[in-house]
Amino acid sequence: MSVAPIFDKLEQNFNADAAEGLDLVFQFDIEDDTNYHVIIKDGTCKSVEGTHDDPSVTLIMNSETLKGIVSGETDGMQAFMAGQLRAEGDMMLATKLGELFNMG
Repeated sequence: MSVAPIFDKLEQNFNADAAEGLDLVFQFDIEDDTNYHVIIKDGTCKSVEGTHDDPSVTLIMNSETLKGIVSGETDGMQAFMAGQLRAEGDMMLATKLGELFNMG
């Protein structure tokens, strides 16, 4: 299964109130599938296939880890501690994902 439906689900579960005034790009480098980036700007969310030139933070994982985090079966912090998830750039932004998207 492709990761594309996961990014559609992220858009559907977006919390616009939490994104008010933010201007961020989350890059998702999926090691065994297609890369995506999610643009958060002034209360809107758009997921785009491919790699962004200048993301705020890059999250590197495989598709299984991504599916677990989005479904709520895997805790993002635990995945990070276990080495299943790596972050480059502003690490603190990665912790905002839980506020910006209603997971599970």
